[in-house]
Order: sequence, then structure tokens, then C-alpha cells
Amino acid sequence: MTSNARFDIRIPIGGLFVLLGLVLTVYGIITKSDAQLYARAEGIDINLWWGVVMMLFGAVMLFYGTRRKPDIS
Repeated sequence: MTSNARFDIRIPIGGLFVLLGLVLTVYGIITKSDAQLYARAEGIDINLWWGVVMMLFGAVMLFYGTRRKPDIS
């Protein structure tokens, strides 16, 4: 198997989660002062916290996806 044929799916998934987490985090920061928006969540800024969780998950996926793998040849 050549190096071009090895494709790690963790890289695009990690990038997607980091990007979407960043968008959600920024939205959570912008709407932090809107108490009516977070009334159903008992005042917890759900967008901010889940954005941070998504970015951390994406960063872990990118980290493990980009680590150098040992050659099996």
C-alpha cells in the first residue's frame, strides 16, 4: 500500500469538529447575555460549553490522526 492510499478519516472529522466547535463557541460568547435564550437550560450557556467540548474532541482526533505511524513494510 502506498502512502497516497493511506487515508486517516480522523483528520477530516477532527477538522470538522474543530470548525463547528469554534462556530458554536463564538455564538455562545456572543449570546451569553441573552437570558431568555438560555431559560430552558436553567441559565447554562449550552452553546458555549458544547462548542468547547466539540473543539476538544476535534483536537484529539487531529492529534491522533496526524501522529506518525510506524512503517509496516
